[in-house]
Amino acid sequence: MAKRDYYEVLGVAKAATLEEIKKAYRKLAIANHPDKNPGDKAAEERFKEATEAYDVLGDDKKRKMYDQYGFAGVDGANGGNHDYSNVYRDFSDIFGGGFGGGGFEDIFSSFFGGGSRTQGRSNQRGPEAGSSLRYDVDIDFKDAVFGTKIEVAYSHQVACEECHGSGSEGSSGTKICPTCNGSGQVRRNSGFFAIASTCPTCNGSGQVIENPCSSCHGTGLKRKQQKVKVTIPAGVDTGSRVVLRGMGDTGPNGGPSGDLYVYINVKPHKYFVRQDYDLYCQIPISITQASLGAEMQVPTIDGQSIKVTIPSGIQHGKMLRVRERGVTKLNSTDRGDMYIKLMVQVPKRLGMKAKKLMQELSDAMGEDTSPNPVPFDEE
Repeated sequence: MAKRDYYEVLGVAKAATLEEIKKAYRKLAIANHPDKNPGDKAAEERFKEATEAYDVLGDDKKRKMYDQYGFAGVDGANGGNHDYSNVYRDFSDIFGGGFGGGGFEDIFSSFFGGGSRTQGRSNQRGPEAGSSLRYDVDIDFKDAVFGTKIEVAYSHQVACEECHGSGSEGSSGTKICPTCNGSGQVRRNSGFFAIASTCPTCNGSGQVIENPCSSCHGTGLKRKQQKVKVTIPAGVDTGSRVVLRGMGDTGPNGGPSGDLYVYINVKPHKYFVRQDYDLYCQIPISITQASLGAEMQVPTIDGQSIKVTIPSGIQHGKMLRVRERGVTKLNSTDRGDMYIKLMVQVPKRLGMKAKKLMQELSDAMGEDTSPNPVPFDEE
């Protein structure tokens, strides 16, 4: 099968700069590496083809020979074989930028399960931060408005009391991992690459415990049930969270503990709904109350009642605003407002006297029996 032009393989112009060539190769190498595409022969061939193209175009001398003589110019110089070791040595340059400073080791670690070109380097881990935990809790609507205190029971990891978190029985201590000889990594060959991954025996620490603690089996950590009181501030809503610092899992190797995140779900109220810090409720009124006006006692969220004046001629669905009767604002003593939606109710049944009075009212008002439509947005 005839070879494709190297510039075509990398998808760059013949006048491309070295930086453009590196960028194009980097993209192809990441997408087609055999470890990322196990068993995909087509991807492996594309990877080799791109590597061969970069081997030539990434070298000024080879590129000049290729530009002048084509494949014959570079095949003759290499005896028909390409030296991929040069490409491998250049990886620190190719993959060293554009990935947040992570370099070749980090980019191949993220895609192919870990990798490093440095042999015999110790990868011993120091203290690590513990995991943060999440606890979901349901609270009553009123408790969200005014705040409350609750108790939560949860499970988290703490330092083993028997070995004080060391993982060792007594003073036996640790020894160099026999699998990785203390490097924390094991290596395997993949084509013309040597890929390093975290040692499965020591989990990358480079050391193993000689005599593991019988209580925690060498982990240094044990799971414990715990209860803790949580203060829920006034004004929280569904999705709010309370953070308890240091109440998560204890960190391995003496590291700091994670946090406990208490996520809040507020139960709905039978009569009130909330929007930001304002409360809304619906109050029924009669036709005569709407027509003549009235004074009414309306319940509030705190269990009290307030006097509300209904203006005469009020229409169905209109809102009345009562200041400072809504939800307490977070980290404040101020409150939102309460809005009362008036629902004019038409009686379903009328007695003889009521019917007579309603008919007299209708006659007195001269009601229109052939009304014209009105716009939806008309007040």
